[in-house]
Amino acid sequence: MAYSQAMMSSHAPDPDSPDTSPQPYHHGELRPALLACARSLLEEDGFEALSLRAVARRAGVSRQAPYHHFADKQALLAAVAAEGFRELAETSRARMRSAAAGRERLNASGIAYVTFAAANPALFQLMFGGGGDGFRTDPDLAAARAESFAVLTGAMEELASPGGAPPAHAALKAWALVHGLADLVIRGVVDPRDLGLADAEALARAILE
Repeated sequence: MAYSQAMMSSHAPDPDSPDTSPQPYHHGELRPALLACARSLLEEDGFEALSLRAVARRAGVSRQAPYHHFADKQALLAAVAAEGFRELAETSRARMRSAAAGRERLNASGIAYVTFAAANPALFQLMFGGGGDGFRTDPDLAAARAESFAVLTGAMEELASPGGAPPAHAALKAWALVHGLADLVIRGVVDPRDLGLADAEALARAILE
């Protein structure tokens, strides 16, 4: 089923129409295509420029097509942010798999966090900046955020000792550290090169290891 509209008129182009030839996306293919377009628009033009209409233009579909998958802009933003949290979780797990047990795995998780933020600054800000009440209460986003935090909590549980702080509390402390570092980097407050370091990954290693 095609979600595009024929553009056969000889009149001037409609500014709200797709900016490419209509794409014959099947129903199951359109949602990931819209999310991919939203991600690219987010990184290119920032949060304020992202809208269902802009995503439809980028995907080459009618401006009504995204509403088959997203009720409004908040729903779109929540889906993009959820995708970001799942990618962050998987990035962290991948780095942790290549590290030895214990402290090295915890450090690997933190390094993954900072490098992910540096590589995806607009997405990272969206993930933690929010998009209104509907954004904050979206169940899929909440589940993806919990999955990401569970990676850090799991790493902290490996270091837990009898009588020590609960792993969740220790994980929150570690999260605050790496999140603060990531935020300083993507906002340009801290430039790793000013510290004689090549990039965000080198900075995270220097701080955490």
